Amino acid sequence: MSAEILEKKKTLDLRKKHIGPSCKIFFSHDPIKIVRARGQYMYDEKGQRYLDCINNVAHVGHCHPDVVKAGAEQMELLNTNSRFLHDNLVLYAQRLQATLPNKLSVCYFVNSGSEANDLALRLALQYTGHKDIITLENAYHGHVSSLIDISPYKFHHLSDVEQNQFVHVAPSPDVYRGKYRADHPNPAKAYADDVKDIIGRVHEKGGKIAAFTAESLQSCGGQVIPPPGYFQQVAEHVRQAGGVFIADEVQVGFGRVGTHFWAFQLQGADFVPDIVTMGKPIGNGHPMSCVVTTKEVAEAFALSGMEYFNTFGGNPVSCAIGLAVLDVIVKEDLQGNALRVGQYLTELLEKQKEKHPLIGDVRGRGLFVGMELVKDRLKLTPATAEAQEVIYKLKEQYILLSADGPHRNVLKFKPPLCFTSEDADLVVEKIDHILTGAYRLPGPFLSVVLEHAVTRLACALFKRIKVCNENGHQYHSGLILNRGSGPGVPQQTKRHRR
Repeated sequence: MSAEILEKKKTLDLRKKHIGPSCKIFFSHDPIKIVRARGQYMYDEKGQRYLDCINNVAHVGHCHPDVVKAGAEQMELLNTNSRFLHDNLVLYAQRLQATLPNKLSVCYFVNSGSEANDLALRLALQYTGHKDIITLENAYHGHVSSLIDISPYKFHHLSDVEQNQFVHVAPSPDVYRGKYRADHPNPAKAYADDVKDIIGRVHEKGGKIAAFTAESLQSCGGQVIPPPGYFQQVAEHVRQAGGVFIADEVQVGFGRVGTHFWAFQLQGADFVPDIVTMGKPIGNGHPMSCVVTTKEVAEAFALSGMEYFNTFGGNPVSCAIGLAVLDVIVKEDLQGNALRVGQYLTELLEKQKEKHPLIGDVRGRGLFVGMELVKDRLKLTPATAEAQEVIYKLKEQYILLSADGPHRNVLKFKPPLCFTSEDADLVVEKIDHILTGAYRLPGPFLSVVLEHAVTRLACALFKRIKVCNENGHQYHSGLILNRGSGPGVPQQTKRHRR
C-alpha cells in the first residue's frame, strides 16, 4: 500500500486522466473515496464509516482476518502455477465439489466470473458440436466479447451492434413485470415453453442448440427469482435438443440464498446443471473463479487436442484463500445468517410496501433481495429517478445501496453475509424516513402518493373488471380505469395473464 493518501480531488483527477472513461464509478456526482474496510463496513479518507449493503464480493466480510492470514502465509511460502503438483489445488477442488451434486465433479480454476463463463461456453460448444446459445432477456454474464454476445443487459444498449446470429434471447422468467406473472396458472411452464419454441425455430433454420445459459437468480436484470420448476423444464427441452444447461452462480452462490449453498438448488433436488460457473464471493475479494462440470463434458473438452492452461488459475495462494472462505462460511454459520437476516430484512421491506405506494414489489432469497420502485402499481411504470434519489439520500446517511434492473428502478440488497438484523433495522428505518419525507415534498413522490390515495378511494366505489394492455400483453392487473364509467374512474380486479 502506498504510504501517501492523496487528497480526494487529486485521486479523482488522476482517475479521469489515466483510467478509461467507460470504467464507471459509484455515486459519480459525489464519489466516495474508500481507504479501508472491515466486516460489513467501509471507511472513507476522513474515517467516516459506511454500511455496505451491495458488496457481494466481500462475501464473509471485508478483510476477514482468517482469509487475509491464509493468503499472506501461503504467499510467504510459495505461489506458482498449476502445472506443478500442489496440495492446495486438489484439496480445494475436493472441498468445493463436496458442496455440489455428485454429477458435478471436475473443476477448472480461472480468475474472474467473465473467464469462467467464457470457458463454460467453450466446454458447451466442444461437448455438443453445436453453435446456438439461448440466453435470457436482461442477462449479464461478463464483459469479454463472447459474453457481451449473450448478455442482453449489455448489448441491448448498443444500437449500432447487431445481435449474434447464433444467440437467441428468451423472456426473463420475471413473475412481477414479465410476460407471465405471479397469478398465471403455471408461469414456469409458460416461460419454459417459450424456450422450447426458440429451439423449434432454431431447428427450422438448420441450427442446433449448444447451451442454455442463465444466472440462477438474475442480479443485474433486477433480482429476478425464477418460478419453481422452470429450470427443470428448460433443461429437459435443451437436453432433448442435444444442448447443455449452464448455471451462472457468479453473483449468488456460496450460501447467499440461505436455504441452499447454491442458488440453482432452489429449483429442487431433481435439477442439476451440466456446467456451473462461480466467481465474485469465491475469494472474498481475491481474484479467482471456477467452472465445475461433469466428467463427460470434461473428457470431450480434452479430446479437442488443445491443452487448457491458465497461468494464475488454481495457484496455491488463491486456493488457500478459497479454502479459508469455505472454512469461515461454516465456522460462522454465514449461510444460516443469510437465511435468518434475509428473512427478517424481507419482512421489514414488506411492511414498508404496505406503507409506501412507491414500493411495487419485494422479492428475494436469503441476503439477495430486490425492492422494485414503481410510479403506480397498475402500469408498473418504473420509478427510475426516485430510485436514484433514494440511493443518494441513503449515501448521505452513510449507507451504500445500488439500483439496477433494465429500468434501474430495483434497489439491490446483497451485502456481506455478516450483515446483521440490526443493520437491516437501520437501513429500512432510513428508507422509511426517505419515503415518508417525500409525502411532504413537491415532486414525483407526492404525485405517487396522491394518485394512490385517489385510486383507493375510487375503488371503494367502483369494482368492475376490465382487461388492459401493457407492452402488447393482455392481462388482468390490480387497479385499472373503467373507460365506460367515466374518465379516470378506477376499477379493481384480480391479476391474471392471458
